[in-house]
Amino acid sequence: MPPPDPSLPSGAPPLDRATIIHHATRAAAHYDAAADLAREVGDELLSRVGFFGLAPRVVLDLGAGTGLASRALRRRFPGAQVVALDIAPAMLARAARHARWPRRFARVAGDAGALPLRTGSVDLVHSNLALAFFVAPDAALAEVRRVLAPDGLLLFSSFGPGTLAELRASWAAADGTVHVHEFIDMHDLGSALARAGFAEPVLDVEQYVRHFDSLRALADALRATGTHNAHAARARGLTGRGRLAALTRAYEQQRTAAGLPATAEVVYGAAFAGRPSAQGGETGAAPPRPR
Repeated sequence: MPPPDPSLPSGAPPLDRATIIHHATRAAAHYDAAADLAREVGDELLSRVGFFGLAPRVVLDLGAGTGLASRALRRRFPGAQVVALDIAPAMLARAARHARWPRRFARVAGDAGALPLRTGSVDLVHSNLALAFFVAPDAALAEVRRVLAPDGLLLFSSFGPGTLAELRASWAAADGTVHVHEFIDMHDLGSALARAGFAEPVLDVEQYVRHFDSLRALADALRATGTHNAHAARARGLTGRGRLAALTRAYEQQRTAAGLPATAEVVYGAAFAGRPSAQGGETGAAPPRPR
């Protein structure tokens, strides 16, 4: 296993960037049909925008995927320029279907750790269930802080460590290797926001439970949304029949009348950028125009 990265929040896993892009690329064609949890969490996240009375000129949808939230943000803020940014070009290609008149938004392929936007050029950064898959969360949050205007707002959701707890426990009973992506604790996210210079962070946690008829159905759902394991220390070979049978037996012990449970622990967060630091300064390109 690689040594821990001191730039990561406590508990953050070392992730494989190429694997994240690969998973997202494979999931792009089927994501919208499978992403019911992302839509539910996204609706809740968007409802929280109203708490702040914002009238943003530029909105960044960070980790936009196929652009479902970007379209909703364009509807919520019809006078704003909305920029959908994602690490996977295949996801943004699918987002073109949602970027039609009159809800057009810009689509940009880019890494959260090096945002191609001017310092202080964004009024609202929205990120739905993407922060958990940033390879370097501290670097990404520092970049978000950089591109936000003074008193701009970061509004996000992320997966917490209780996500897929049933699957993680079942794998622990089957073998000792890493099979389930680890997620960052709410308190560690709060600390990371503070390190990045954000002010007034507010975070809370909600639990969502889905049920599946079988382990295969759960695996198919994770594959369809690109959310399966990208841990750098994950097992790389095929899973043998013996371990798969042991996993199935362990998971079946958790079955309820509704089926096999799969928990998603979702962390919701909001934080203001505050005032820029003395060494700030404008870097990067201007926000792209919608196309």
